[in-house]
Amino acid sequence: MTSTFHGINTSLRGLLAQQRALDVTSHNIANADRAGYTRQEAVLAGAPAVHLPLGSLQDGAGAFLGSGVEVQAYRRIRDDFLDLQWRAQNMSLGYDEATAQRLGQAEDVLGEGTPGSLGALLDRFWSSWQDLANNPESGSAKAAVLGAAQTLAGRFNALDADLSSLTANIAAEYNGLVGGAGPVQAAATEIARLNASITQAVQAGQQPNDLLDRRDELIDNLSKLGQVSVTDLGNGTLRVNFGDAAQPLVDDTTVTWPQALTAATGGRLGALLTASQTTIPGYRAALDAMASQVATAVNGAHPTAVFSGATAASLAVVATPGSITAGSSGAAGDNAVARAIGALRGGAIDQAYATFLTQVGSDVAAAQGGQATSEAVLGAVSDRRAAVAGVSMDEEMTNMVRFQRGYQAAARAMSTMDDMLDTLINRTGRVGL
Repeated sequence: MTSTFHGINTSLRGLLAQQRALDVTSHNIANADRAGYTRQEAVLAGAPAVHLPLGSLQDGAGAFLGSGVEVQAYRRIRDDFLDLQWRAQNMSLGYDEATAQRLGQAEDVLGEGTPGSLGALLDRFWSSWQDLANNPESGSAKAAVLGAAQTLAGRFNALDADLSSLTANIAAEYNGLVGGAGPVQAAATEIARLNASITQAVQAGQQPNDLLDRRDELIDNLSKLGQVSVTDLGNGTLRVNFGDAAQPLVDDTTVTWPQALTAATGGRLGALLTASQTTIPGYRAALDAMASQVATAVNGAHPTAVFSGATAASLAVVATPGSITAGSSGAAGDNAVARAIGALRGGAIDQAYATFLTQVGSDVAAAQGGQATSEAVLGAVSDRRAAVAGVSMDEEMTNMVRFQRGYQAAARAMSTMDDMLDTLINRTGRVGL
C-alpha cells in the first residue's frame, strides 16, 4: 500500500517542477538581450516510482506506481558545431577587417589623385626637363628642374617615413594586444579562473550555466584575434590553444602567456603581423626600387650627378643651379641631355609606379572584398547559432503560459487530494454522532 499522502506528494512534485520551469523561463527573458547568454531549459523527468509488492493488485501482482515529475537538470541549449563555425568565421573577419583597415591607411598615405602624389610629381619632373629642352639657356627653366627634383626626392622621403611610421603603429597595436596587460592575457587569466570555479561546481553536483556562458564568451572574443582550439579535459575544465603558440594558452588553471606567434595565427593578430612584416615592407621595397631607378636613370643621362642615394629614404638632390645643364657639349642650344631625361616619361619608372599602384589597389580591394564576404558569412552563422542558443521571446511567452497552466493543474490536483483527505479525516467515523 502507498502512503495516504502519496497523491499530495505527487501533486507537490508537479507544482515544484512547473515552478522551476517558470523560473528558468523568467531567467531567459531577463537575459534575452545580454551578449553571450545561452538559452536554458528545465529538463523534466519522472520521479522515482514507488514499488508496490506482490499482492498489491487485485490479481496478486506487484507494480511500480508513478510519483510525479522532477527537474532533472537545467540545460544550456547550445550546438558545439555551430560554435566551431562561428569562431572560424569570426577569426576570418578579424583578419580581413584589420587587413582592410591597415592597407587602406597605406593607400591613403600614397595620396594618389592629389597634386602632391608621387605620380603627379614624377610627371612634373619629366615636364621640367622637357621645358628645359625647349629653352636650353633659360636660368628659370634650370631652377624649375632643380625645384622639381627636390620636391620629388622629398616625396620619396616622406612616403618612406609615413609607411615606416604606419609599420611602427601596427607593431605597437600588435604588441599591445599580445602583451602582459593585453586582452589575450586578460582573457586567458579569466578562463583559468572560470575553469577552477566550474570544476568546483561540477564536482559539487551543480550546473554553473552562467559561468559556462562567460567562458564561452571569452573564447569567442579570443577567436577575433587568432585561431582558437578547445579541448574538454573533463569535470568542466578546458584546454585552450591559441594560434601556433608552442604551449597551450590555458591548460586547466595554468596560463602560459606571452608566447611567440606567426602570421599563420590568423585573426587580427595574423593580419597585423602580415601587414607589418610582409605587405608594407614590400611597398617600401617597391618605392626603394623606383627611387634607385630615378637616380640611376637621371644621373646616367646628366653629365654630373643630380641625385644621391639609392632608396626612398635616402634619395636626395646634390645638383646645384649651376650644375644643371640641358646638354653636354657646351654648344649653344645643345639640349640633348634635357631631351633624353624628358624622354624617360612613360618608360620603366612610370611603368613601375603604375604597377605599384595596381598592386596596392588590388591588395586593398581584395581585403575589402574579403571583409564583406566574412561579414556576410558570419552573419549567416550567427543567425543559425542564435536560432539554437538565443532567446526567442515568442517561444518564452508560450512556455510561460504552458508552465503556468501546468502549475495551476498541479495545484488543482493537490486541492482535490486535500479535499479527499479532509473527508477521510474529518468526516469518517461520525455515524450516530
